[in-house]
Amino acid sequence: MTQTYNYLKQYFGYDQFRPNQLEAIEQCLAGRDVMLVMPTGGGKSLCFQLPSLLMGKLVVVVSPLIALMKDQVDNLRANGFEAAALNSSHTVVQERNILDTCHEGRMNLLYLSPERLLSEISLLSHLNIGLFAIDEAHCISAWGHDFRPEYTKLSLLKEKFPAVPVMALTATADKITRKDIMSQLRLEDPAIFVASFNRPNLSLAVRSGLVARDKYREITRFIASHPDQSGIIYCLSRKETEKMAEIVRESGIICAHYHAGMDSDSRKKVQDDFINDKLQVICATIAFGLGIDKPDVRWVIHNNLPKNLESYYQEIGRSGRDGLPSETILYYSTQDLIMLRQFAESSGQRELQLEKLQRMQQFAEADVCRRRILITYFGEPFEENCGNCDVCKQPREHFDGTTLAQKAVSALLRMEEKAGVHMLIDVLRGSRRAEVIENKYHTLKTYGAGAGISYYDWQAYILQMLNLGVFEMAYDENFCLKVTQYGKDIVFGKKTLQLVKPKPFLEKAPGRKKTPSRETIFEIPEAVSPDEQLRDKLSILRRKLAVEEQVPPYIIFNDSTLNELVGKKPMNRLQLLDITGISNYKADKYGNAILETIMQAGGSSKRSKGNTYLETYELMKRGMELEDIARERNLSTTTISSHIAALISKAEDIDIHNFVTHDELESVRKAKETINQTERLKEYFEHLNGEIPYGKIRLALAELTRNSQD
Repeated sequence: MTQTYNYLKQYFGYDQFRPNQLEAIEQCLAGRDVMLVMPTGGGKSLCFQLPSLLMGKLVVVVSPLIALMKDQVDNLRANGFEAAALNSSHTVVQERNILDTCHEGRMNLLYLSPERLLSEISLLSHLNIGLFAIDEAHCISAWGHDFRPEYTKLSLLKEKFPAVPVMALTATADKITRKDIMSQLRLEDPAIFVASFNRPNLSLAVRSGLVARDKYREITRFIASHPDQSGIIYCLSRKETEKMAEIVRESGIICAHYHAGMDSDSRKKVQDDFINDKLQVICATIAFGLGIDKPDVRWVIHNNLPKNLESYYQEIGRSGRDGLPSETILYYSTQDLIMLRQFAESSGQRELQLEKLQRMQQFAEADVCRRRILITYFGEPFEENCGNCDVCKQPREHFDGTTLAQKAVSALLRMEEKAGVHMLIDVLRGSRRAEVIENKYHTLKTYGAGAGISYYDWQAYILQMLNLGVFEMAYDENFCLKVTQYGKDIVFGKKTLQLVKPKPFLEKAPGRKKTPSRETIFEIPEAVSPDEQLRDKLSILRRKLAVEEQVPPYIIFNDSTLNELVGKKPMNRLQLLDITGISNYKADKYGNAILETIMQAGGSSKRSKGNTYLETYELMKRGMELEDIARERNLSTTTISSHIAALISKAEDIDIHNFVTHDELESVRKAKETINQTERLKEYFEHLNGEIPYGKIRLALAELTRNSQD
């Protein structure tokens, strides 16, 4: 257990595990199969990465995308792991070197696609493999939202490697999908861990019924109010991604589009520019994102309704992976529903896809806490309102919409139910559009009956009526609206209807900072406070180190670590190691540059425990004896020995024999075994008959503890 926590800090920079991580790792080390469901950003990867160190064996990771492999490999190498991926991006010589490292037992983790794993199955049988980790495991299930036939062949692993445990990992799987994953992979009595699906740092909001012009205006104003924040806009079609990207660029934002119709080099450049902070915004189809582990995406916008809640949850999960507050906004319209229903009708799983689309629609139209709907969909009880969705923040205002519904139903009936949403609105508002006149709709009694209501509001009201069962859509009649029996009861005064007032779109754009040019990207912008100045300087340092290392900035350290550095202002290596996300490896590699930046920015004027330890450490490095250090610093030898013990516990390069003889160390070791592992110095002192001073006992115990962790 001590070794586990030691590696956690040394290689990942964390002091504690997140829920389910340690338990999953323990079951894996015991040789048991594991099914792990953990939301995006919840720390799934650590559950198979850490065992590679603890087992001293190769962990083979099955991953669906080259981009996903590259990102994880870069992250691992930045933390001191030996990791690689076998894929088409490598030359023959590079692949040979990777395989040689595996055969020599020096590789910690090897990433493969399902196809590559199956083609290399005979080669793998000669390696010392401790675990197979199947990432994005929902791809194996036809009930999942991203089914991939190549994943179904992974059941072969249990045939070829019956003694090697398998860990299946996914962020998005309901109960049916989880059961299917375990069956398809032939997991034997797996330990099942399902972490909470709740991501409280993500705010949830839905906007419906906006015409395209107003939606584009809202989106560009939202981005303008979030300067320098990375974000993703998901669009339903390739054409829409290009159009949206152009609109965003025209507003002065550095933006690009991404979709499967682009050549691989163009897609790779856009993705690399985004994760390296050269692009602020990406407008993309769902083809983008699976390979992105960028933790500082601060917002995700859906330009259209996703096809199911699994896709929606996975896509919003690409924001706020560092745990910091992030925003998500979903826009949708009746046109989205029409298009998605067409896709579902023509899919190989018609009934399933239609049902999932209906659940997505219910979420988008909800008048109750959206997070409750989302979390309970995945089978997790969630009984409290979250307070961080648009419904909780602005409870819906209902009103008696019976008269409005009567106007709409009456108009549609007089049009012989041969009109869609847009034509119905045109008639209600008294439009003089050519098609209205040609069909003689301007002669109807209900023509212009709703002229005092905006197009935007009518669209929102009709969408509600459609969802509440006043209308239904005839998909086989060119998507014309039909009046239901409920609608007829309303028009004849037998039933009433409650509607929700539409939320107005944003009218004014908050001010935004001017986007920096490439020439000024390393300059320090004017900051209001010293902390902001320090944050800017550390951000600049992070970018410079990232350029030198040829990795994304967040791999050096993420925004959460950056905030902690600014807040705590460490002044030495000991304090730096107390920062979450700073491992021993990163402290060694980047520590001097980070500390120098903090000290140049003014650092902390307050004398701290870490500073006094540092002064002791500096005197030790000059070769001074314990008593001399105490005299120099005007402190007791007991205090100085406590400093040295703390330094030893932080794995500093201290030779204990400068202060404690070999015989004294052995005496304390034997005492430790005899008096049942107690840490009370008085008991050691008495057991040793007062022959070894308290200070030396403290140092010896610190050294023994350090040795036990090596």
